[in-house]
Amino acid sequence: MTSRAVRTSLLPLAFVALIVLALVSIFIGVTAISPIDVITGRADDGAVLTLIVSRLPRTLAVILAGAALAVAGLLMQLLARNRFVEPSTVGTVESAGLGLLAVTILAPAVSVFGKMLVATVFALAGTALFLLLIRNVRQRDSVHVPLIGIMLSGIIGAVATFIAYRHDLLQTLASWTVGNFSSVLQGRYELLYLVAILTGIAMLAADRFTVAGLGAEFTTNLGLNYRRVLAFGMGIIAVISAVVVTVVGAIPFLGLVVPNIVSMIVGDSARRGIPWVAVAGAGFALSCDIIGRTVRYPYEIPVGTVAGVIGAAIFLYLLLRRNSRVH
Repeated sequence: MTSRAVRTSLLPLAFVALIVLALVSIFIGVTAISPIDVITGRADDGAVLTLIVSRLPRTLAVILAGAALAVAGLLMQLLARNRFVEPSTVGTVESAGLGLLAVTILAPAVSVFGKMLVATVFALAGTALFLLLIRNVRQRDSVHVPLIGIMLSGIIGAVATFIAYRHDLLQTLASWTVGNFSSVLQGRYELLYLVAILTGIAMLAADRFTVAGLGAEFTTNLGLNYRRVLAFGMGIIAVISAVVVTVVGAIPFLGLVVPNIVSMIVGDSARRGIPWVAVAGAGFALSCDIIGRTVRYPYEIPVGTVAGVIGAAIFLYLLLRRNSRVH
């Protein structure tokens, strides 16, 4: 069996593993819900209400957010032509949070959808600023580019923190910077359906993003408009980041480590990689959420905190692995 056939056969197994994680997530919580009682129809009304209003929406929100952030990370890596960047390390997520902070201060009565639009504009500006900075850097190796992104993220985050401090909104800002699904209920997560649509669009345009990742000159020689592809990809990244930050907050490192791990299995083609990245991103987010709900049961650790710890460890491994291969 060829390596391609092996990869194709493993994808359904990855879906099965994702379904298993989703079922585990649904039946974990302070309120005891028996899967057997649900299947046989013997569950009481309170358990059924908890399942419909809280557990199912939460699990679906985790899946949608994880898959979309992983795909956004892959697109960011292709557009920046660097494997060690993602929206939460280049200022995109911090810019979205700054936009939410600005609209909260200046127009607090704006709807959630309006806040998401403002966050999208700020996220798009932050992403464009990062790409502009790295374009003017002469030495664009795998270390300098993420360092520039981290510094930009730190500056934007510091500005947001200062403004939040002056307006007594530090707690509100923290809710956007640390991903937490504990408040997800029916009627408060449906905006995430938009990121599912954008993930599908990214899959359809995958070949264009793969070509754009080879550089402006190569893209132009193949008859594509590099600037349009770049703007299109930036738009997808900005909207996904803004929606996820608005609904559940930021989940660090997810968009960085998942595409890198997937590329080791399926290669650098976006068309082959996006389905894998989406499934792996959803599985990573679900795993972090389950860990956060069981480590201190019945209390809960935010999924953003768990993802930060696990993602940082994997990121260090990837860096060390790359350095060992170079030497």
